Amino acid sequence: MYMWLILSAYVLIQLFKYLLDWLNVRYMEERGGTLPPEFEGAVDASLLKKSQSYLIDQTKLSAVESAFMSLVILIFFFGGPLDRYSSWIAGLNLSFPIAGWIFFILLYFAGQALAIPFNLFHVFKLERRYGFTTTTARLWILDLVKDVVISTVILSFLTCAGLWLISRTPGYWWLWSWALMFSFSIFITYISPYVIEPLFNEFTPLEDETLKQSILDLAGKAGISARKVLKMDASTRTRHSNAYFTGLGRTKRIVLFDTLLEGTSHGEVIAVLAHEIGHWKRHHVLKSLLMFEAGALFGLYLLFRVTETGFLTSLFQIGADTFFSRVTVAAFVGSMLIFLLHPVIMALTRRMEREADRLSLTLTQSANDLVSALVKLSKDNLSNPYPHPLYVAFHYSHPPVIERIRALREAERTGSRVLTGCSAIMGQGSRK
Repeated sequence: MYMWLILSAYVLIQLFKYLLDWLNVRYMEERGGTLPPEFEGAVDASLLKKSQSYLIDQTKLSAVESAFMSLVILIFFFGGPLDRYSSWIAGLNLSFPIAGWIFFILLYFAGQALAIPFNLFHVFKLERRYGFTTTTARLWILDLVKDVVISTVILSFLTCAGLWLISRTPGYWWLWSWALMFSFSIFITYISPYVIEPLFNEFTPLEDETLKQSILDLAGKAGISARKVLKMDASTRTRHSNAYFTGLGRTKRIVLFDTLLEGTSHGEVIAVLAHEIGHWKRHHVLKSLLMFEAGALFGLYLLFRVTETGFLTSLFQIGADTFFSRVTVAAFVGSMLIFLLHPVIMALTRRMEREADRLSLTLTQSANDLVSALVKLSKDNLSNPYPHPLYVAFHYSHPPVIERIRALREAERTGSRVLTGCSAIMGQGSRK
């Protein structure tokens, strides 16, 4: 009975996801003929229609991929393959860490293999159809190989180390495993700019000295010490654009996509970076890390409690009741619970984005450049200007672009309160 309840819950969640996609497309179609006032002069009706087509095509591909993956998952968990797979691993009579490594690494490879056809269609059909893809088949294959190799190394280390901790500290492995993953995430964040990121993209110093100095002055005004301002060759793979901070401590750097620099003014680039600086000044990176790690610690403790018994594996009628099968079933059930928390998580991230927007306004003293940059980014990326509110609640980490623009204009209009309060924050940060 309980197994059928879990099966029903999974199917209902998948159907709800399709409903969200359908609502989002319908909402865009109903409003797609009306140009938002915020986009006047930058976007015309034909481009709005193109954005609508892009959304529809993305949604169709996502629905097909989701349906296929859901079917595979249902067969794997409810049709017997998980039981047979667990029995095969147990029959190898290997040590606990090695058996677990094989169990999870093969599942990872299977997931990667199943995703390849959809990734290929997305990159070389859908994205190319709308003028975004610039990558070649050779480069795509190289990126895939690098990604799989790096992921395999990381997954292998964490799996073997984690399973060794489980075998050595059976009563407290949840705590030690959390400490391992936390330490490793900090380590990866620190070395990624030097070791991992250069494997996929070329990073060169920003040639425009005027823009570079403006960026460093802006960071200095915010009390942030960035050692380098770099340009990334994003155009070798895509025409999408972005900018971000990366690294920690001495490895901290500002990275600009070359696609962003091509079609954006200096003022707009500065405004985009001011938004990113806003995240640093309001400690959003630290807050997000703390929330994630608190959730991970709680999740690992729940996993520890659940895997102490064979309740879930007996529920799924798994004869080979191994620790690995228990973890797999618990992760499957947990993924459904995490989806139900999406509105809370997304609401928190959207709040952080609004705070970063307001701090950007404080740094630049004008909303014009950030508004202009948002319109250009939305236009260049064919973003949906009319997402359905319920879809936003579950999927949007940023507020919809029109909402952001209106909030910026309102903050600028009533700027004395906002700017004074934020200026005090900036002053405190600069004195550190």
